[in-house]
Amino acid sequence: MKANFRRGTAAGLFLLGLTPAARAQTATTPPTAPAEVRPAAQPPAAPAATPATLALVRTVKLAQPGPASLDRKGNLYVTDAQNNLRQFGPDGQALATYSPPLPGHTAQVEAWNTTKILVFYDDRQELLLLDRFLSPIGATRLPELVNDGLVRTATLAPDDNLWLLNESNLTLQQYSSALRRITVSTPLDVLLGRSKPDFRFLREYQNNLYLVDRAGGIWVFDNLGNFRKKLPFSGLNWVGFRGDELYYVKDGLLHFYHLYSLQERTVLLPVADAAHTLVGEQYLYAFTPAGFAVYQLPR
Repeated sequence: MKANFRRGTAAGLFLLGLTPAARAQTATTPPTAPAEVRPAAQPPAAPAATPATLALVRTVKLAQPGPASLDRKGNLYVTDAQNNLRQFGPDGQALATYSPPLPGHTAQVEAWNTTKILVFYDDRQELLLLDRFLSPIGATRLPELVNDGLVRTATLAPDDNLWLLNESNLTLQQYSSALRRITVSTPLDVLLGRSKPDFRFLREYQNNLYLVDRAGGIWVFDNLGNFRKKLPFSGLNWVGFRGDELYYVKDGLLHFYHLYSLQERTVLLPVADAAHTLVGEQYLYAFTPAGFAVYQLPR
């Protein structure tokens, strides 16, 4: 089923609760330069566990899967080579497709919000909100929110506020959908020092905001934009979350990092060439250039 999109800027802004950002805003106290937070001392790591108990449910052909996300019910949302957004049930059954009316590059999909799905088109600097049936709710141009700044990455928080990484002035900004203006602006220049960041991904989870810098690691802020710590996991384009763990793929392994105990574990991927993996409550999704495979997790 393909959703029809009716573009109306004014209506879209109203439905999103988005209007051009007001000048008044709250700036957080400039943070001090961070020290990396490393896992606690542990015994020598055991070999990576082999996922022998994973059961292949199905494989899905999908040309060049792009950004993907899981909602709270376990449904999967993933873009294809034509930037269509496809929705699948937890076991990989196709449910719906949204085809955008204009070409664009999908940089991020965020489905963790209970009622909305965010799609971020970085090339045309546009945010689109869809409902759970992939019907458009509204859209807005980001230059109208950040005073013509360039947004590198964006995400939708559980409280419907937007988090934006404004690359033009290196600030982390929160846009309030209720107040319809920027309410938090955290400067990052002091944190970064002379380093050259390569920001790739942004996600709020359990009242913390995780900003993935491929060059420097993962910057962690609270939900008011205050800097908390830096995790020394560089070379990443994205991270995922399951329970109290953060996870990512690197060197052919699925790495899990506990957010509170700081313990780490690794699991061998069931698909050797998987460039991206999502882990839900019941299923694991391994993405390759040809599509993705769905595996049942052990109960």
